[in-house]
Amino acid sequence: DSLEHGEQLDSCTSLTTLRHRTPSTPHTASMSSEGFHSCGCRIGPSVLASDLANLASESKRVLAAGADYLHLDVMDGHFVPNITFGAPVIKALRQNIRDAFFEAHMMVSEPEKWVDDIAKAGVNMFTFHLEATAEPHKLIDQIVAAGMQPGVAIKPATEVEAVFSPAEQAKLVLVMTVEPGFGGQKFMEHMMPKVRALRNRFPDKDIEVDGGLGPATIDAAAKAGANAIVAGTAVFKSADPAAAMNELRKSVLKHGNGIDK
Repeated sequence: DSLEHGEQLDSCTSLTTLRHRTPSTPHTASMSSEGFHSCGCRIGPSVLASDLANLASESKRVLAAGADYLHLDVMDGHFVPNITFGAPVIKALRQNIRDAFFEAHMMVSEPEKWVDDIAKAGVNMFTFHLEATAEPHKLIDQIVAAGMQPGVAIKPATEVEAVFSPAEQAKLVLVMTVEPGFGGQKFMEHMMPKVRALRNRFPDKDIEVDGGLGPATIDAAAKAGANAIVAGTAVFKSADPAAAMNELRKSVLKHGNGIDK
């Protein structure tokens, strides 16, 4: 059961910096009159940017540097044009890292087929693409029944209104800021109105952004209301991953929470 691995996080964490070994504290989040929210920042390095020949040690390195969770990109070669890894690799990683929170970003066709395998591999959150299923609410029920938290993602071409209904049930909503499955793309700042719309509608929900996030782009995402930040190259290729993540975190605190320190 994936509940044995990592911490099952509430949908929106407290402003106390969440660490991967610390359970979150339930609270009621809200939007201030200045547009700030009370969702704590979470940084999830994307392991696809790591040295995959040393996946466990690379993952432990960024967790020790302050990462809140690991973002695991599962690609099937159908929903997106690339193939990465699946349940067997995640299970092996879990056997080496018992106490971290794993989010599987399922860039796959027919995500329903993989819920049980991914749960058994030790994943905490199963984030599927809205575009990949005809029955998102049924899939969310299946994910919860398997002992995982549900997340729902949308591609750049998908209208934000399409995700409003499943987002009510989901613990997290992911707005892709690049096209999923393609490397080397630039951050799509024109996706930020989607993030803002979601934050306004769901002040107490984790809003995640993924793609091209780093020092030059984090402020735009933070100002729009994103609090869960997926960063790959900016963390794994940094000479100082802790400093890189602190820079991302400080932006969310300042522009998202109204805390400048």
